[in-house]
Amino acid sequence: MDDLILRQILNPNDPAGHITSTEALDTDEEALVVNEANLPEIAEAKQLEVEAVRLAESGDLDGSISTLNNAIDACPHYASAYNNRAQVLRLKGNENGALLDLDKAIELSGGKGLAARQAYTQRGLIHVLKESNDEALENFRKAAHLGSQFARQQVIRMNPYAAMCNRMLGEAIEKLRRGEED
Repeated sequence: MDDLILRQILNPNDPAGHITSTEALDTDEEALVVNEANLPEIAEAKQLEVEAVRLAESGDLDGSISTLNNAIDACPHYASAYNNRAQVLRLKGNENGALLDLDKAIELSGGKGLAARQAYTQRGLIHVLKESNDEALENFRKAAHLGSQFARQQVIRMNPYAAMCNRMLGEAIEKLRRGEED
Protein backbone atom coordinates (compact mmCIF):
# COMPACT_ATOMS: atom_id res chain seq x y z
CA MET A 1 0.00 0.00 0.00
CA ASP A 2 2.81 2.44 0.86
CA ASP A 3 4.37 1.73 -2.53
CA LEU A 4 1.10 2.64 -4.27
CA ILE A 5 0.84 5.89 -2.27
CA LEU A 6 4.46 6.75 -3.03
CA ARG A 7 3.96 6.09 -6.72
CA GLN A 8 0.80 8.21 -6.76
CA ILE A 9 2.61 11.11 -5.11
CA LEU A 10 5.61 10.86 -7.42
CA ASN A 11 3.38 10.66 -10.49
CA PRO A 12 0.05 12.37 -9.93
CA ASN A 13 -0.87 12.06 -13.59
CA ASP A 14 -1.34 8.32 -13.19
CA PRO A 15 -4.47 7.95 -11.04
CA ALA A 16 -3.99 4.18 -10.83
CA GLY A 17 -0.44 4.51 -9.57
CA HIS A 18 0.91 1.82 -11.90
CA ILE A 19 4.32 3.15 -12.90
CA THR A 20 7.90 2.06 -12.90
CA SER A 21 10.68 3.90 -11.09
CA THR A 22 11.89 5.72 -14.16
CA GLU A 23 8.34 6.70 -15.15
CA ALA A 24 7.93 8.44 -11.77
CA LEU A 25 10.59 10.96 -12.66
CA ASP A 26 9.72 14.37 -13.92
CA THR A 27 12.27 14.74 -16.70
CA ASP A 28 10.73 17.52 -18.76
CA GLU A 29 13.67 19.16 -20.44
CA GLU A 30 11.48 22.07 -21.57
CA ALA A 31 11.68 23.23 -17.96
CA LEU A 32 15.41 23.77 -18.25
CA VAL A 33 17.27 25.90 -20.74
CA VAL A 34 19.54 23.31 -22.26
CA ASN A 35 22.87 24.27 -23.69
CA GLU A 36 26.10 22.41 -24.26
CA ALA A 37 27.58 23.75 -21.03
CA ASN A 38 25.01 22.09 -18.77
CA LEU A 39 24.31 18.79 -20.57
CA PRO A 40 26.64 16.77 -18.31
CA GLU A 41 24.98 18.29 -15.24
CA ILE A 42 21.51 17.34 -16.52
CA ALA A 43 22.62 13.78 -17.17
CA GLU A 44 24.09 13.57 -13.67
CA ALA A 45 20.94 15.05 -12.12
CA LYS A 46 18.72 12.57 -14.00
CA GLN A 47 20.88 9.66 -12.90
CA LEU A 48 20.68 10.84 -9.31
CA GLU A 49 16.88 11.19 -9.63
CA VAL A 50 16.57 7.57 -10.71
CA GLU A 51 18.57 6.54 -7.66
CA ALA A 52 16.49 8.83 -5.40
CA VAL A 53 13.21 7.33 -6.61
CA ARG A 54 14.60 3.83 -6.07
CA LEU A 55 15.58 4.80 -2.52
CA ALA A 56 12.16 6.32 -1.83
CA GLU A 57 10.38 3.25 -3.18
CA SER A 58 12.48 1.05 -0.89
CA GLY A 59 11.51 3.23 2.09
CA ASP A 60 14.78 5.13 2.49
CA LEU A 61 13.29 8.62 2.40
CA ASP A 62 16.32 10.25 4.05
CA GLY A 63 18.63 8.66 1.48
CA SER A 64 16.27 9.81 -1.28
CA ILE A 65 16.34 13.40 -0.04
CA SER A 66 20.13 13.32 0.24
CA THR A 67 20.41 12.02 -3.32
CA LEU A 68 17.99 14.65 -4.61
CA ASN A 69 20.04 17.30 -2.79
CA ASN A 70 23.03 16.04 -4.77
CA ALA A 71 21.00 16.27 -8.00
CA ILE A 72 20.14 19.89 -7.18
CA ASP A 73 23.79 20.63 -6.37
CA ALA A 74 24.79 19.11 -9.72
CA CYS A 75 22.22 21.12 -11.68
CA PRO A 76 20.55 23.86 -9.61
CA HIS A 77 18.36 25.06 -12.50
CA TYR A 78 16.76 21.65 -13.10
CA ALA A 79 13.12 22.01 -12.00
CA SER A 80 12.52 18.29 -11.95
CA ALA A 81 14.85 17.70 -9.01
CA TYR A 82 12.98 20.23 -6.87
CA ASN A 83 9.65 18.69 -7.83
CA ASN A 84 10.82 15.20 -6.95
CA ARG A 85 12.38 16.31 -3.67
CA ALA A 86 9.10 18.00 -2.77
CA GLN A 87 7.31 14.67 -3.13
CA VAL A 88 9.68 12.97 -0.71
CA LEU A 89 9.49 15.89 1.73
CA ARG A 90 5.71 15.56 1.65
CA LEU A 91 6.00 11.85 2.43
CA LYS A 92 8.09 12.78 5.45
CA GLY A 93 5.38 15.20 6.58
CA ASN A 94 7.33 18.37 5.73
CA GLU A 95 4.57 20.09 3.77
CA ASN A 96 6.10 23.56 4.12
CA GLY A 97 9.44 22.37 2.74
CA ALA A 98 7.60 20.60 -0.06
CA LEU A 99 5.71 23.78 -0.94
CA LEU A 100 8.98 25.74 -1.12
CA ASP A 101 10.44 23.16 -3.52
CA LEU A 102 7.27 23.16 -5.62
CA ASP A 103 7.40 26.95 -5.83
CA LYS A 104 11.01 26.68 -7.02
CA ALA A 105 10.10 24.04 -9.62
CA ILE A 106 7.37 26.32 -10.98
CA GLU A 107 9.74 29.30 -11.01
CA LEU A 108 12.48 27.39 -12.84
CA SER A 109 10.03 25.89 -15.35
CA GLY A 110 8.45 29.25 -16.06
CA GLY A 111 5.10 27.67 -15.15
CA LYS A 112 5.23 25.49 -18.28
CA GLY A 113 5.81 21.87 -19.13
CA LEU A 114 5.73 18.65 -17.16
CA ALA A 115 7.63 19.99 -14.15
CA ALA A 116 5.11 22.81 -13.68
CA ARG A 117 2.15 20.51 -14.29
CA GLN A 118 3.33 18.11 -11.61
CA ALA A 119 4.29 20.89 -9.22
CA TYR A 120 0.88 22.56 -9.51
CA THR A 121 -0.82 19.20 -8.99
CA GLN A 122 1.27 18.45 -5.91
CA ARG A 123 0.67 21.93 -4.51
CA GLY A 124 -3.04 21.35 -5.01
CA LEU A 125 -2.88 18.08 -3.10
CA ILE A 126 -0.98 19.69 -0.23
CA HIS A 127 -3.52 22.51 -0.06
CA VAL A 128 -6.32 19.92 0.07
CA LEU A 129 -4.57 18.31 3.04
CA LYS A 130 -4.29 21.72 4.67
CA GLU A 131 -7.98 22.31 3.92
CA SER A 132 -7.11 25.38 1.83
CA ASN A 133 -9.61 24.59 -0.89
CA ASP A 134 -9.36 27.90 -2.77
CA GLU A 135 -5.59 27.49 -3.14
CA ALA A 136 -6.03 23.82 -4.04
CA LEU A 137 -8.55 24.65 -6.74
CA GLU A 138 -6.34 27.39 -8.18
CA ASN A 139 -3.39 24.98 -8.44
CA PHE A 140 -5.49 22.16 -9.89
CA ARG A 141 -6.83 24.57 -12.53
CA LYS A 142 -3.29 25.53 -13.54
CA ALA A 143 -2.24 21.88 -13.70
CA ALA A 144 -5.34 21.00 -15.72
CA HIS A 145 -4.55 23.84 -18.14
CA LEU A 146 -1.12 22.21 -18.60
CA GLY A 147 -2.76 18.88 -19.42
CA SER A 148 -3.14 17.00 -16.14
CA GLN A 149 -6.16 14.71 -16.30
CA PHE A 150 -5.91 14.06 -12.56
CA ALA A 151 -6.04 17.81 -11.84
CA ARG A 152 -8.96 18.19 -14.23
CA GLN A 153 -10.84 15.53 -12.24
CA GLN A 154 -10.07 17.37 -9.02
CA VAL A 155 -11.38 20.68 -10.43
CA ILE A 156 -14.64 18.96 -11.32
CA ARG A 157 -14.82 17.20 -7.96
CA MET A 158 -14.23 20.45 -6.08
CA ASN A 159 -16.85 22.39 -8.05
CA PRO A 160 -20.09 22.09 -6.04
CA TYR A 161 -22.29 22.79 -9.09
CA ALA A 162 -20.59 20.12 -11.15
CA ALA A 163 -20.89 17.66 -8.27
CA MET A 164 -24.61 18.42 -7.95
CA CYS A 165 -25.14 18.02 -11.70
CA ASN A 166 -23.19 14.75 -11.76
CA ARG A 167 -25.24 13.41 -8.83
CA MET A 168 -28.52 14.40 -10.50
CA LEU A 169 -27.44 12.86 -13.81
CA GLY A 170 -26.40 9.66 -12.04
CA GLU A 171 -29.77 9.45 -10.30
CA ALA A 172 -31.61 10.02 -13.59
CA ILE A 173 -29.60 7.31 -15.36
CA GLU A 174 -30.20 4.89 -12.49
CA LYS A 175 -33.95 5.53 -12.71
CA LEU A 176 -33.84 4.84 -16.45
CA ARG A 177 -32.02 1.56 -15.83
CA ARG A 178 -34.67 0.51 -13.32
CA GLY A 179 -37.44 1.54 -15.76
CA GLU A 180 -38.80 4.21 -13.47
CA GLU A 181 -40.46 7.34 -14.79
CA ASP A 182 -40.31 10.79 -13.23
